[in-house]
Amino acid sequence: MNNQKVSIGLLNPKNPVNVAAILRAAGCYQVASVFYTGQRYRFAKEFNADTKAFHKIIPTVGVENLKDVVPRDASVVAVELVEGATPLPHFDHPDNAFYVFGPEDGSISTDVLAWCDHVVYIPTYSCMNLAATANVVLYDRLAKSDYLRGDALIRESRDKNNQTKISNK
Repeated sequence: MNNQKVSIGLLNPKNPVNVAAILRAAGCYQVASVFYTGQRYRFAKEFNADTKAFHKIIPTVGVENLKDVVPRDASVVAVELVEGATPLPHFDHPDNAFYVFGPEDGSISTDVLAWCDHVVYIPTYSCMNLAATANVVLYDRLAKSDYLRGDALIRESRDKNNQTKISNK
């Protein structure tokens, strides 16, 4: 999965805890950068809850318009509960993807959806939290990829306080 490129765009996020959780997910799933629009997160980011400090590793950039920062050759994937969208379980993630997520208290506008290459939704019986949505999309991407499996990945990924092994009986 290391040869794949992933970036995230957040439309006017308001909750710094959600953005912090997205940054942690970005670190776990090898996201290259996170862009955001609007002023609400800028005003609240001092209350950041990014416990792994991925904001120091992954560029988190405020921009006026996400369309202006779509990475070169990236396919833009909007994630929104909108009629006509593709269910995430049936979606093939592009190698070079820019995932766009709407605000916690609104939807992605039709103007933005118009310049997206794909629109997907997570089949649920209610709308999900922004951070949970980003985590599910990034996990789905990883699960459908050819990722490093087994104990080597576990040793690389786990916290220093977890050294547990399953003993052979």
